[in-house]
Amino acid sequence: MFKRSFRSNDRVEKSQAVKLKKSYYRDPAKLSKLQRSFEAPPQHPRSPPTASDVGSLTSPIVTFTIGKEGRLFAAHEDVLVQSPFFEAACRSQLLAQSKRIDLPDEEPEIFSCVLEYLYKGDYYPRLLHSKRRNSWELEDAAVNSPNPQNPSGGRGSVEATIYISAVGEYLLKDTVIYCAAEKYGLEELKRLALRKQGLQSGIEVATILRSARYAYDHTPDSDSRLRAHYLALIIRCRKTFKRSGTMQLEMESGGKLFFDLFVALCNHVDDIVEMGYVHHQ
Repeated sequence: MFKRSFRSNDRVEKSQAVKLKKSYYRDPAKLSKLQRSFEAPPQHPRSPPTASDVGSLTSPIVTFTIGKEGRLFAAHEDVLVQSPFFEAACRSQLLAQSKRIDLPDEEPEIFSCVLEYLYKGDYYPRLLHSKRRNSWELEDAAVNSPNPQNPSGGRGSVEATIYISAVGEYLLKDTVIYCAAEKYGLEELKRLALRKQGLQSGIEVATILRSARYAYDHTPDSDSRLRAHYLALIIRCRKTFKRSGTMQLEMESGGKLFFDLFVALCNHVDDIVEMGYVHHQ
């Protein structure tokens, strides 16, 4: 059982107005050993599939029924077989005249992003490399976002969150896409989604914590990227999270997320102590 982590005079009223105003990622040279170990190197989106990669796009069409409302999608089988999940589903209907896959628990908007990635190698907003800045950014990131969960706009704010009906709340879109990529066996999409999430800023603490819980619920215990990303983020921005009444209430309710956070914090402190010991020798 967790003990209360904050002193009484540190507690504030529960509020969803507390935001992280700095980007998740900083200069890697300035990160601790713990944080550096959590972060993946920059990944350029793969090139859109060519005819030699996915066939001539004259392969059979597979129809999808997505979500509780049964929205219809369609895609070429030769494109879908990039995913082990879809390849197995198509193989199970080898003799069927028309192949159909039902995914009632999937979010249509998320599935649309997965299909966009399978066809184009990326999903909106695309990850772009700025030669002038020699950095990665999201397309249209300078435009104010109409998203009600992040009205301030700014770098990396384009469509940062998405409403997930199964949860009944807004979550970080790239987290949900990462979890979908885990389900469908798309490792490159997982790396892309994680990189994009690292470019987001101005996200509310409550949204981050909800998204972290979703990540824990939809990734295996062996996941060493998305879960670790959230742990490193909370540690790095601990002053902001410490001021959040939402964070305190979440910690008091417990869960594996916060046990992992406790372990990560202990390791982080050990790293600092070790670095201090070496420095004074």
